[in-house]
Amino acid sequence: MQIITGRIVKSAEVRKTKSNKEVVAFTLVDNDHYKRKDGKREEIATFYNCAYWISTAIAPYLNKGSLVSLYGRVGANSYKNKNGDYVANLTFQVTNIKFLAKGKDGAAPQQPVTGKPAAPVVNPETIEDLPF
Repeated sequence: MQIITGRIVKSAEVRKTKSNKEVVAFTLVDNDHYKRKDGKREEIATFYNCAYWISTAIAPYLNKGSLVSLYGRVGANSYKNKNGDYVANLTFQVTNIKFLAKGKDGAAPQQPVTGKPAAPVVNPETIEDLPF
């Protein structure tokens, strides 16, 4: 499981699968930066197509500009587009959403919306294996 933090760049919409199951779909960007050897700052933006299957009630709160922390699983998709080029994108299967800052309309719930615990559970037997 992974945790990513970023801004929502495309507000959530509720979609239905062929089997009539509903999913909340939205796009998130994770901005990062580093300093090159020549001292210039490089910006890196990683986009994720996110899917939240637990409840569609969260959709109105997932607005463009909201800063959120997501807990879930990263994946990748690839396909051939209309021009015959292969395209890839990252996906994120969300199991927990924590709101850090409000979006455009200022709406955000006060509590995280969750399908699992808010943070990963640490196994005491693996603490000795930590690198610090």
